[in-house]
Amino acid sequence: MDPEWAPDLLGKVRSRIGSVIVGHEEQISLTMIALLAGGHVLLEDVPGVGKTMLVKTVAALIGCEFNRIQFTYDLMPGDITGASVYYPHSGEFVFRPGPLMANIVLADEINRASPRAQSALLEAMEEGRVTVDGRTYPLPAPFFLLATQNPYEYEGTSRLPEAQLDRFLMRMSLGYPDMEGEMALLERRGGSATPDSLKPLLAGSELIAMQQAAARVFVDDSIKRYMVSVADASRRQRGVALGISPRGTLAWYRASQASAYMDGRMYVIPDDCLRVAVPVLAHRIHMNHEGRAAGLTQREMVDAILAQFELPRQRSRKGGSR
Repeated sequence: MDPEWAPDLLGKVRSRIGSVIVGHEEQISLTMIALLAGGHVLLEDVPGVGKTMLVKTVAALIGCEFNRIQFTYDLMPGDITGASVYYPHSGEFVFRPGPLMANIVLADEINRASPRAQSALLEAMEEGRVTVDGRTYPLPAPFFLLATQNPYEYEGTSRLPEAQLDRFLMRMSLGYPDMEGEMALLERRGGSATPDSLKPLLAGSELIAMQQAAARVFVDDSIKRYMVSVADASRRQRGVALGISPRGTLAWYRASQASAYMDGRMYVIPDDCLRVAVPVLAHRIHMNHEGRAAGLTQREMVDAILAQFELPRQRSRKGGSR
């Protein structure tokens, strides 16, 4: 997929998303980066700020199968992955796919379900497959999971396990719009586009080609060393109980490649790393008692660790610098 025209197509997709979702340009761009990197996104925020609308809009603009799973306390793993059903007339068990067997899946209010139900997503998110009754079934390609969750202090919610959080490429928050954005939302009410009115701009095969091209974006050794150094420092940082995992370092690498590709470059620059650092790394850092007592947030801890390192020299291609 030629990076010279890919940004134009991706720009059209972002613009159309912006015609529905007002005032969240950076979050829209990060969602597109996650798509290109082949990762999954966790949207954490208060109700009513547009989390579900963002997911439905992204799905409408990509010509792929979309399913929504409403997570509740009584949801069972088979309700997500599917189950084997016995047919008496044939005397055989037949696998009936669940809603997870789609290209784009919205896991709505994921932290309202039991840990048992949430565990059904682990294999799917990491390996792109599900195992039911001892048999393995591949998920369709591309596969993109966008999950929403309400803040932990809300009634009926529970914390996601660290292992599951680590499988999300990014975690981000939309937040409340500013006054101008909310005024624009009111003015456009009734005349703005809705997900149901949008036509696909990007085919699933085109997205796969873009993902493959993004994975070929060149990353200089100095930038690789910078990423590994930051991850290593996070594991020894005061106030941190659990630092960035190797999966987290790889996620940062892939997201930086996708950021460069979306801008039409086939090489990563330090700005790409910084652009995606907080949404990729913050949810992978878990504070100990000392860190919580200091009042530092995960975002602030990532910023503090990044500040310990000088940015690598910007390189445009192997063997050359800029």
